Amino acid sequence: MENLQLLLEQTALTNDEYDLIVRKIGRDPNVLELGLFGALWSEHCGYKHSKSLLRTFPNDSEAVKVKAGEENAGVIDIGDGLGVVFKIESHNHPSAVEPYQGAATGIGGIVRDILAMGARPIALLNSLRFGELSKARNRYLFEGVVAGISGYGNCIGVPNVGGEVLFAPSYDGNPLVNAMCVGLLQIDQLMRSAATIPGSLLMVVGSATGRDGIHGASGLASRSFDEDREMRPTVQVGDPFLEKVLIEGCLEAASSGYVDAMQDMGAAGLTSSVMECVAKGGTGVDLNVDLVPRRESGMSAYEIMLSESQERMLLIVQPANEEHVKSLFAKWDLVAITIGTVTSSGRARIYEEGKIVADLDIPTLVEAPIYQPDSRRPAYLDELLNVAMPPAPNVKDVLKIFKLLLASPNISSKKQVYSRYDHEVQTRTVVKPGEGDAAVLRLKQSTRGLAVSVDGNARYTYLSPYVGGAMAVAEACRNVAVTGSTPIAVTDCLNFGNPEKPEVYYQLQECIRGMSDACRSLGVPVISGNVSLYNETEGKSIFPTAIVGALGVINDCEKLIPTSFQNIGDCVLLVGQGLNIDETSMPASEYLARMYELEAGNPHFDLQREASLQKFLLEVGALGLLNSAHDCSEGGVAVAIAECCIVGGIGFNGTGDWQNPRWDTVLFGELPSRVIVSCDTAVENQLMEIALRYELPITNLGITKAEDFTIDSLLTCSIHELSDVYYKGLDSALN
Repeated sequence: MENLQLLLEQTALTNDEYDLIVRKIGRDPNVLELGLFGALWSEHCGYKHSKSLLRTFPNDSEAVKVKAGEENAGVIDIGDGLGVVFKIESHNHPSAVEPYQGAATGIGGIVRDILAMGARPIALLNSLRFGELSKARNRYLFEGVVAGISGYGNCIGVPNVGGEVLFAPSYDGNPLVNAMCVGLLQIDQLMRSAATIPGSLLMVVGSATGRDGIHGASGLASRSFDEDREMRPTVQVGDPFLEKVLIEGCLEAASSGYVDAMQDMGAAGLTSSVMECVAKGGTGVDLNVDLVPRRESGMSAYEIMLSESQERMLLIVQPANEEHVKSLFAKWDLVAITIGTVTSSGRARIYEEGKIVADLDIPTLVEAPIYQPDSRRPAYLDELLNVAMPPAPNVKDVLKIFKLLLASPNISSKKQVYSRYDHEVQTRTVVKPGEGDAAVLRLKQSTRGLAVSVDGNARYTYLSPYVGGAMAVAEACRNVAVTGSTPIAVTDCLNFGNPEKPEVYYQLQECIRGMSDACRSLGVPVISGNVSLYNETEGKSIFPTAIVGALGVINDCEKLIPTSFQNIGDCVLLVGQGLNIDETSMPASEYLARMYELEAGNPHFDLQREASLQKFLLEVGALGLLNSAHDCSEGGVAVAIAECCIVGGIGFNGTGDWQNPRWDTVLFGELPSRVIVSCDTAVENQLMEIALRYELPITNLGITKAEDFTIDSLLTCSIHELSDVYYKGLDSALN
């Protein structure tokens, strides 16, 4: 084959993989066949460096109806005949190249994953990471990504209800854009993707196929940004208005009984959608590329099969229902076209101008090789884990430091972001962005609701991959638990560097081990997810970033626990730890990073205490003992209390020994598994008795009051002053 090395480079296949293909099919593949292998054996589609690790996740419970890896997304049965479908996915590399379209099409793709299950998308969340805003490039990426999310999401009628945005130098040039979608369906109308019946028709509906996104899965999502190549043609272009009618048309088709299976055309386009459907069904396919609607002339079979043009769905339909399906979509001004037939051959035969241009065995095509690279603990850990913590600053600077943290882009209000999103469409949103640790959505059929959150802290994972992975699961679930909701399942997006480097594979391996242990300890299965590898620019990897989306159920939305203080004169308690916080609280903290530009130390995490804390929250929440509850994380206790005050417009008077042993660690240390709660004074003793039963430390921090924020003799300022700093922090960094 001429220019073989160039073709292997385009398809991200190695010479060894090419030799393996030749051995498996008994001949040299042609150019189209090589493109099919490149797409399906890519990291993005084949998970060849991570599949063996992902199998260690707990993925089952009584409520799980569709497990991770079985379909486009996982499904949980929440009772009353309802199922919840949710998943998170990355669109990191496209967003680094074209931030607006990269983020926009990330939203479109995750929505179609949920839609393919027959579920109505009811909520979006996103987890974003950028480099420091002092650099113009990072500000450009930030503005483009936020604009892309709002520009696409606001048009499709799905509320964007929550998320997180953080900034750190490791993301310079390689932003992370992780999008999560939640869907709702009648459990008996769950749609599958397997093409099981020979003679069934393959129909495509939605956008015509263009040349955008070719090599997106293999060329963009499965390699590092370390070569001088033009990437823009590999980024797709979205049409949210077409997506909106596609949502409505597909939902009607799914409930009509005329469609046997449905699949999103996402990464690798027709190639992945068609081959995965027939592989799951144990069947084969005859596909005619001449029948595929195109919006550009002169497209080859290679381009048609590998295009990642957006807003396209694949349907599996019985011949008797073909005209019904066409008529149904015509009502939505969409054209459904038959492009092929399911066969019993077990082979993929692709036709062009009446000739077979590809003929491959389906299992051989879809079963990518699985690698287990060498794993080596990174040498940097020996130095960073043993760094001596700096001494406490002058206590006279406490207010200055406090305001510095409140103004940090990683802590300050993200109103500048979420105010651009429509978070009230569909009228389900009970707790909106900026109001709580988790978003809460009302199930209109009852008083019940769903709490959803995304979370992850890469500093912890960088310093201890095991601890960082476990804490990502714990904090996402804790965000749900503080609302009074019971966490029932999680989804994950694992953003790492080049897994072929032993140090990166170690990070991935240990992070997944930590996540698995946390999931088992908290009783939450992993029902879906995504792995985004090769997040490197010019050979420099991002911090290992495990993002976890958690979902919980609350029985009565009227009884959910708010984040902010509600009443003057309430007791404020710290659950999970006393005030005798020492230097062990400083590793990986925002305080250490902002004050000393240090990302160091040896973080620790107690899974048993975390599980006890979440059980405590659910018990006291059900008893109605809490007036508020807020997770204590970035910025420590002082920042968490300030957030309760700022959002609620109520002050705080802190009493007790806040300087033992060090005032800075007490105020700003970030020990895990801690929650700030408020309650009526009459129930304080009852709360303490329940905490004692769970072997949880619980400390009275003070009492809420009318206006000022006061902590012992350390801090005194007005809530208005803190609010001004908190709400202007991100704007100041951007400007």
